[in-house]
Amino acid sequence: MIKCMVWDIDNTLLDGVYLESAGGQLPPPDAGLVAVARELSGRGILQALASRNPPAAADYVRQVTGLQFAAAECGWGSKAEAIGRIAAGLEISTDAIAFVDDDMIERAEVAAARPDVAVLTPEDAADAPGWPEFSPPVITAEARRRGEMYAARLRRQAEAAAFGGSRDEFLRRAGTRVRIAPATPADVPRLEELAVRTHQLNSAGTALTAAELGALIASPRHVVVTVALTDDFGDDGIVGCAVMERNGTGSWPVPAVMVSCRALGRGVLDALLGWLAAAAARGGAAALSVPCLVTERNVPMRLALTAAGLRAEPGDVAADGRAVFARPLTGPLPELADWVSVPPELP
Repeated sequence: MIKCMVWDIDNTLLDGVYLESAGGQLPPPDAGLVAVARELSGRGILQALASRNPPAAADYVRQVTGLQFAAAECGWGSKAEAIGRIAAGLEISTDAIAFVDDDMIERAEVAAARPDVAVLTPEDAADAPGWPEFSPPVITAEARRRGEMYAARLRRQAEAAAFGGSRDEFLRRAGTRVRIAPATPADVPRLEELAVRTHQLNSAGTALTAAELGALIASPRHVVVTVALTDDFGDDGIVGCAVMERNGTGSWPVPAVMVSCRALGRGVLDALLGWLAAAAARGGAAALSVPCLVTERNVPMRLALTAAGLRAEPGDVAADGRAVFARPLTGPLPELADWVSVPPELP
């Protein structure tokens, strides 16, 4: 699935060239491509700019199109490098990016330098809303607000960069609130979307279907919880989920932990893993275990598991590519921050 559409400006989102405007009359927006960008935004696909123009061009495009751009790279350097910076800033992989440019040479440069990026002509982009990689199976309220949430993310990052204290001090100052709650059938569309979209912070490695999620929520043997995140900059809605299996007094396995990359570094995964350990201990479990598929992309998840006290044996990866991260529950358990609200008992 494409998560971000990166647009050129000249003869693409604008019907003309920004720096070659006659008589100071700047070119109007291309109504057809702006409509495509707006349609894709409504599906939860982020919009961004990469253009050989001054930064003022991005401001003008924002003004005349009314679009929200999660990132804008304007300058005279390589567009392939600009796309790399966009991907890094949004914390998505480049194989989730499509790039649109009217210039054949620019398209060829990006295609050669970043073969995993989908490189499109403006004519291709006009048809893109009908293609499966631009058509997520589920469109949730969180998806429709994704551009707004990434705009809040930029404001949050700017404030954090100017803040002189620790990460925890900033989270408190920003009014961070994490809410862990039992999942309900109404949450299934959002949880399915998380299962499809999350990679860096996903232990399962495979996407759970709506039917599987519904069955787990209904199962008396399983505990399924959602994690919602908000702060003074904006409401991110449900950003995470975990599935835990009650297993008597033995080790309670957690077959799935998944958290949106938007929540990375905001205390969400720490809170979720801490709550899982406390809930399992309260239920009489002797240990907690998280089977985690080992991939290049989910290193952040494995680091978080280790930081939460779960350990995998070095080199102990099963034939299915999973390592089991486990911890006994007999010692001190993590203390949750006071801005984390949790269900009073297991559902």
